[in-house]
Amino acid sequence: MARNWLLRYPPKVANPIRSTSRPALDPAERADEAERAQRSREFVVRLKQSKIYPAYENAFRGTTGLPLALRSVGSFHSPLIDAKNANPFCRLMASDNRSCAACLCLQQRIEDRSDGKACTLECFAGLSESAVPIHCGEEVVAFLQTGQIFLRRPSNHRFQRSIRRLEKMGVTVDRMQLEQPYFATRVIAKPQYASILRLLTLIAEHLSGLTNQLIAQGAAGEPPAIVHARAFIALHQAEELSLGDVAKAANMSPFYFCKTFRKVTGFTFIGYLAHLRVASVKVQLGDPHKRISEAAFAAGFQSLSQFNRVFRRIAGRAPTKYRANAYGQNNGSQPQANSPARSHQSGQALSQR
Repeated sequence: MARNWLLRYPPKVANPIRSTSRPALDPAERADEAERAQRSREFVVRLKQSKIYPAYENAFRGTTGLPLALRSVGSFHSPLIDAKNANPFCRLMASDNRSCAACLCLQQRIEDRSDGKACTLECFAGLSESAVPIHCGEEVVAFLQTGQIFLRRPSNHRFQRSIRRLEKMGVTVDRMQLEQPYFATRVIAKPQYASILRLLTLIAEHLSGLTNQLIAQGAAGEPPAIVHARAFIALHQAEELSLGDVAKAANMSPFYFCKTFRKVTGFTFIGYLAHLRVASVKVQLGDPHKRISEAAFAAGFQSLSQFNRVFRRIAGRAPTKYRANAYGQNNGSQPQANSPARSHQSGQALSQR
């Protein structure tokens, strides 16, 4: 669990949406983020359709009495509102677009601050929500979300302050309607809530272990053309491989291949090839005598700058940090990231058309 696992929502921010402003992304980064979000949505659908997740959800709700929701990365919907055991006060908040925006703001901040670990934040009304990530390898593919509780007893002062905050947002407030569900909200001691999050983390770790199995199950009924395309990509991933090459090998038009490949695998061709190449680099980094740049070019990357960005997005950390954590090689013994023999290629575009 993150060290600062309880972070309060800033009480003096007049517009809650502004606090989620993020650095502008370049077109390539926006495309990567959109692809990751799409992949996450498809994974969440598969996981909800499995037998294991509904069983975990029911067991968690029955044991803790708290709502639980599975949501995709970058979701613009508050998943706990539709969950069983959802807090009536939070449901009332979701009925107005402005207060709902504050809830979505909190959800985005939890996702941004999770850093691959469980994270808990407190909303403007003093209620806490938590998200625990589910991983596919090093990539976060979904979140388990729970909470809508108080970690200390609510006071009349805090309630009145929340009402004033809502009025500043322009929300029409019925104090009598909000007061009862607000003070009826469950209060959980911090040690007990920490235990609940440990339980949820164990569930997330188990679900993370099932991600590859779910992907394999999805691949079991693939059309022969896609099976052949996968084999062709695996055979030629270290080469300069284009979409046209793979579509031709699958005997499909590039347009139809793109549409079918993504529908069947959940990945675009570029994303699928990037994951294969990163996986190859991870294996090669186990050799302490191999430079990171050598591993990158051997896996098929044509640009070091693009490799570093793609590796960090998929693995969740820089190649040097991954090597140190995975293989116990300290920074002092790591090879340099720039290979003199390949330095003239560092400006080339990544061959993942």
